[in-house]
Amino acid sequence: MKIKVVVHEAEEGGYWAEVPAIPGCATQGDTLEELMKNVHEAVEGCLSPPDF
Repeated sequence: MKIKVVVHEAEEGGYWAEVPAIPGCATQGDTLEELMKNVHEAVEGCLSPPDF
């Protein structure tokens, strides 16, 4: 599955990203490598059903 991710440089250093197709799904990382790992985890978390 391909999902569009918008990457931004953070003013304080590092990066942050948002997933426009999933409202509220965003994450950050100090490096692009860390950011992409965090994006994968954030998307999984946003799409997973809640634990009740």
